[in-house]
Amino acid sequence: MASKVFFTDMRARSQKDSLSKRIRYLFSMADISSFCQEDELVAVKIHFGEKGNLGYIHPVLVRQVVEKIKEAKGKPFLTDTNTLYLGSRANSRDHLQTALENGFSYATVNAPLVIADGLYGHSFEEVEINQKHFKSVKIASDIISAPNMIVLSHFKGHLATGFGGALKNLGMGCANRGGKQMMHSPLKPKLDREKCKGCKACIKWCPTEAIRLDEEKKAVINYEECVGCGECTASCLYEAIKVQFKSETSELQERMVEFALGAVKTKEKGVAYINFVINVTPDCDCHAWSDAPIVPDVGILASFDPVAIDQASLDLVNRQTGLVETKLAQNYSPGQDKFWGIRSNIDHTVQLNYAQEIGLGTRKYELVETKI
Repeated sequence: MASKVFFTDMRARSQKDSLSKRIRYLFSMADISSFCQEDELVAVKIHFGEKGNLGYIHPVLVRQVVEKIKEAKGKPFLTDTNTLYLGSRANSRDHLQTALENGFSYATVNAPLVIADGLYGHSFEEVEINQKHFKSVKIASDIISAPNMIVLSHFKGHLATGFGGALKNLGMGCANRGGKQMMHSPLKPKLDREKCKGCKACIKWCPTEAIRLDEEKKAVINYEECVGCGECTASCLYEAIKVQFKSETSELQERMVEFALGAVKTKEKGVAYINFVINVTPDCDCHAWSDAPIVPDVGILASFDPVAIDQASLDLVNRQTGLVETKLAQNYSPGQDKFWGIRSNIDHTVQLNYAQEIGLGTRKYELVETKI
């Protein structure tokens, strides 16, 4: 059975029309307020953007979703999790500072900001999923604690998964730092002794006591005891325990989807999704820069199905004529796959197929176009 995906384009057809009004109208048409109960917390999962990046969803547009939740008597808060890499969002203090500098102030968005996995990314709960790659996954505690969640995703390219939309925002975005390491690679961490400061943070967070300090006050990992959980990588502030990114992209997409399943499993009323297919950049918003968009702005979509909304977003991008003098190297014509035009070595349909296989949603959708 096809899932409904509601869509509004970018056109402003009169003085009474605007993108802000279109978001509010789309929210109503998709009936997203139906699971917002009075005085109940609503997590608005978002990406605040890395420092130097401009590809994230504009805070003024995010405020429209906040206002609609408040009209439904819900209590919204904007949330994200800390990054695995050491950029401007690796701990919640710096993460919140970056969010504020990128325009996500209370005065602009009219909601508080919460970093869901704690100060250093150690606040999480294990969610049992019993899938091919993981029996359980690490989901940020405050994501789990919120009764309801609305996922706002900037639809764009990605260097490892081909594209990033609702599924990536769910899977990668709702995991704590250790969970992110688990997704990126099944390999065990690699220690750079020259960078090790002997601070013992990794020892504190190792669940199997597989790490100790040697006579030189440097960390040593017992790989027979190591379970590859990623907590040491998440704990190290000096990049002494290196992130292992060597992984088949298809397996990375599958692991990401399994984390997405864990993120929604605790939400009995379901999760709502809004994709912003605007400023479709070739790379993730985690970069400290933004490359030129590869297609013209498309519009905004809403659904209760993360697979259907990503499939619809992908199809709408592919209908466009690709923009020249961008990272797009081929597939400029309408109907050709634009993300393969950037990275032909990545089959980004893996995440859609696997998400459908494990029951997250369906690739079949009915596109309902809405106009004010």
